[in-house]
Amino acid sequence: MNISLSELQPNEEAVVLELPKEEQIANRLREMGLLPGTTIIFVRRAPLGDPIEIRLRGYSLSLRQNEAASILVKRTQA
Repeated sequence: MNISLSELQPNEEAVVLELPKEEQIANRLREMGLLPGTTIIFVRRAPLGDPIEIRLRGYSLSLRQNEAASILVKRTQA
């Protein structure tokens, strides 16, 4: 089942399927290594819910909640 990245819970692993439609945001995410097919681990959500932290390619990345909501992922079975 495909969901948005913002719906993941801590320690869940997923594969990125689709980036946001807005090209400027999608380009920035690609430059940071977040590409379709990339495996990510949802690390944590800030106390007030924004930003969120994910791990990918050996480093941590923080994203705004609205950006994460526009990234389509598929949970993997860890």
